[in-house]
Amino acid sequence: MTFLAGDGTYPTFAQLLEREGGLAGTSWGLFPEPDRGTPSFITRDAILKATNCVRTGTVFGLDYPADAFDPGMSLKRSAPRHTIYSSHPAHRDDYLDGYYLQGSTQIDGLRHRRADDVGFYNGTPDDRIREGTPDLGIQEWADNPIVGRGVLVDLDGHRTALGEPIDHAAGEPLSLDLIREAIEAQDLTIGPGDVLMLHTGWCEWFLALTPEEKQRTRDGRRATGIAQTQDFVAWAWDHRLALLAADNFALECLPAVPGSPFLDSAPNDHGMMHQQLLAKLGMPLGELWRLGPLSRHMRSIGKWDTFISVKPLNITGGTGSPANATAVT
Repeated sequence: MTFLAGDGTYPTFAQLLEREGGLAGTSWGLFPEPDRGTPSFITRDAILKATNCVRTGTVFGLDYPADAFDPGMSLKRSAPRHTIYSSHPAHRDDYLDGYYLQGSTQIDGLRHRRADDVGFYNGTPDDRIREGTPDLGIQEWADNPIVGRGVLVDLDGHRTALGEPIDHAAGEPLSLDLIREAIEAQDLTIGPGDVLMLHTGWCEWFLALTPEEKQRTRDGRRATGIAQTQDFVAWAWDHRLALLAADNFALECLPAVPGSPFLDSAPNDHGMMHQQLLAKLGMPLGELWRLGPLSRHMRSIGKWDTFISVKPLNITGGTGSPANATAVT
């Protein structure tokens, strides 16, 4: 089955599954700018309408410091080392060593994950994913930043109001039903091209731990996040999300739920959904976002949408980047 999306219309997820061969379940070839992925859902009209979300003139930076998660959950990403030097008494300059671009608040690029069964997004050859090549690189969203309407779903606030706080110590999986319940409770409407932000409270919980507690949590390899289901992947696509972000370690719960439908298709990722969202649908993912202050402000004004700008570092061929996300309410 062939789909043409040049007129701005796109197939449903059920229709994506009907595509032939390796295209089944993918958005490959549907977007006018092939390497851009789902940020293509954001139209100029959508950007103009997003300016209506600016009501109080309050600005929020959504990035944590580069060294905030030290130690963090990652087994390899360490904090960068910052050096300031001078060439003469009137001069100062600086540089970073060991700067992992996804070590703190981040956006995952489309070359961050390869689908075990079909490869990189749009069938990009493996040998094109290396230093110095532009294919699927993070610079796509730096040259043309992701700007539009951001919507925040306050899962932490919703569960707390029910008297059932999210169990971060256990790494609780968060279901699609919970996300829908919170959206309904907030009287939110999710529209095409939205940047969806899920506030779980995990980052603030983790950063408040002692160094020893952080290390135990890291060693335990459990973290709160979205439960892996095909229904969630379908929901994200059918709502035409431009970007999906959360204030937790991996967006998804860690480890994947025992019944993950992706255990066979994503063996290298142990059943996680990253391959489905990044490599198959072309949907950028945000992790470790600083959403606590924004969520509390939004609750105080009774509005849950905002004008948002996401501009990664302009690194040709980057697999990911600090999000450089800014919300204006």
